[in-house]
Amino acid sequence: MVCLGNICRSPLAEGAVRAHLDRSGLDWVQVDSAGTGGWHAGEPPDHRSIAVAAGAGVDIRAQRARKLRAADFEHFDWLLCADRSVLRDVRAMAPSSRPAQAALLLEWAGMGDGAEIPDPYTGGSEDFRRVWAMVDAAAAGIVERLSAGRPSS
Repeated sequence: MVCLGNICRSPLAEGAVRAHLDRSGLDWVQVDSAGTGGWHAGEPPDHRSIAVAAGAGVDIRAQRARKLRAADFEHFDWLLCADRSVLRDVRAMAPSSRPAQAALLLEWAGMGDGAEIPDPYTGGSEDFRRVWAMVDAAAAGIVERLSAGRPSS
């Protein structure tokens, strides 16, 4: 799960996907999150992200922001991006030998061609709740896709 600073959208997406995976029994799936920038490296998610996830029964307090690394392209099959600008940056950062593929998170989860997750950082609590609803629905779609055995298409 990739966004800009790894404190709002991607930690929420990681938390939602982990929660859905825990309920599904897909224990072979690894999920993590990162940002295209390292501005917040080592910091916990934004307090509003923590609060909205907690309201849904998901604890993301232990997550720490980090910048996307070259090793992520080797370790993960898919890098799922919050929006088109993040997707563009991820593709630009990819090593020439990268096996990982990059896509829009919502699109990969079956929520519509070109669907993006808006950045709630400069907004209020309602913006974070909207993002949670999006990533939670996407997490359900991701688990459904993985359960159906379609992870690489």
